[in-house]
Amino acid sequence: MKAGSLTRALGLAVLFIVLAGTLAWAAQEIVIVYNSPPEWANWKQVQAEFTKLTGIFAPPDNRNSGQTLSQLIAEQNRPQADAAYFGITYGLEAAERGLLEPYRPKGWEFIPAELKDPQGRWFTIHSGTVAFIVNKDALGKVPVPRSWKDLLQPQYKNMVGFLDPTSAFVGYAVCTAANIAMGGTLDNWDPGIEYLAKLEKNGVMHPKQTSYAKVVKGEIPIMIEYDFNGYRMKYSDKVNVEVVIPQEGSLIMPYVIGMVKGAPHKENAKKLLDFVLSDQGQAIWAEGYVRPIRPDAMTPAIKARFLPGSEYARAKAVDYKKMTEVMDAFKQRWINEVLK
Repeated sequence: MKAGSLTRALGLAVLFIVLAGTLAWAAQEIVIVYNSPPEWANWKQVQAEFTKLTGIFAPPDNRNSGQTLSQLIAEQNRPQADAAYFGITYGLEAAERGLLEPYRPKGWEFIPAELKDPQGRWFTIHSGTVAFIVNKDALGKVPVPRSWKDLLQPQYKNMVGFLDPTSAFVGYAVCTAANIAMGGTLDNWDPGIEYLAKLEKNGVMHPKQTSYAKVVKGEIPIMIEYDFNGYRMKYSDKVNVEVVIPQEGSLIMPYVIGMVKGAPHKENAKKLLDFVLSDQGQAIWAEGYVRPIRPDAMTPAIKARFLPGSEYARAKAVDYKKMTEVMDAFKQRWINEVLK
């Protein structure tokens, strides 16, 4: 065969393979879930096990909550996604904008009322809890703090950090947790502002972005943020870390999911939503160190990695819509009264 003929034959063969693969993918059942990055909260295993169980392909999606909301708004008249996953404040906004459709999946009854939409437009599948992530090696002989008030002691000077609340939502969640623990409410920030001002005088680091590596290295011995990062450090990175839910109380921050209104693969979306609340789905989330909304679904081995349920009883839910509404007012007080 001449070189030109061989090249054309090879080209046609490659084209045939590509077309065959494309047609096979197009023929496969699919469900599109916005904001399902494989390395976050064990989404990779969720997707793999769901496909194995149902035969429905669930490709990963690397959007974050804000990008997901923006995309759903842009596609409102012609939806491309079947389901969407968010931090709760974005899920609330998506529901208010009419972007999500009611569906109450199997396991709905296990979800506390304050952690689901009564209509079924969104529901919590797992959560993070504001906690102290303590690198015990970096502390040296200083004891592990057990309460918010402990952090005001001189021995913890320049040892504490949390993300800047004016630029990172988790930082705002930390401040909200402290306010509630000190007796404040979303209508009364005075106790929290007073406490945060005292804490600031004891020396607090406020990174603008994720500080995971700084805690692992011991550059920030006590980081206040979501518990799951502490479990990941302890069990995946083998760091001598302790996760502490402060004695005065803390805050639950839910992660929610819902079916997109006008979903092109609605029945597949329903199966996916059923799966993420099933015994199997909930156990998979826990393997990714996020606390499932159904702790009963965790295996004993996985459950042993988390603090006991009695510790989490001190963490409370709030009116998350209102929490978002008062955020700007808090930020102004933070600048004027805490950082003064």
